[in-house]
Amino acid sequence: MAEAPDGRNESEEERADRQWQELIQEIRVAQTGVQILFGFLLTVVFTPLFHELPQTDKTIYTVTVVLGSLATGALIGPVAFHRVVSGRRIKPEAVAWASRLTFAGLVLLLATCTAALFLVLRVATHDTLVPWLVAGVLAWYLLCWFVLPLWARIRYTSEH
Repeated sequence: MAEAPDGRNESEEERADRQWQELIQEIRVAQTGVQILFGFLLTVVFTPLFHELPQTDKTIYTVTVVLGSLATGALIGPVAFHRVVSGRRIKPEAVAWASRLTFAGLVLLLATCTAALFLVLRVATHDTLVPWLVAGVLAWYLLCWFVLPLWARIRYTSEH
């Protein structure tokens, strides 16, 4: 068994197994959050206040629910993907596709959280600062979820 470029002594299958386990652990965190958020979003339409909302807020709500649904699908997708291809000896490919689905799910979760925050703050405050507050939170999400990891990837990844 040759040493891999990342310094680990593992076969392609062992590497795929390790990467799969790491990915599943990451997905568990995001899945739980998106499922709870999506569940709460689904109940909003059944509250008396919902029917009093202006059409703009109902549209924002509809977009937010659709985004939440898409995020849920993308973040649960790797589990279904694994189940369908299990035993077919294509784990490296399954890891790659599951990783893509997870990334798409995180982007959709970002959009869902941003839209939900926008809707809640619009309804709660009717303040002209709402877009600015949401933009600030969106910038924070982007920093935490993408900018810092990409910076670390570039900064600490060796070129050889």
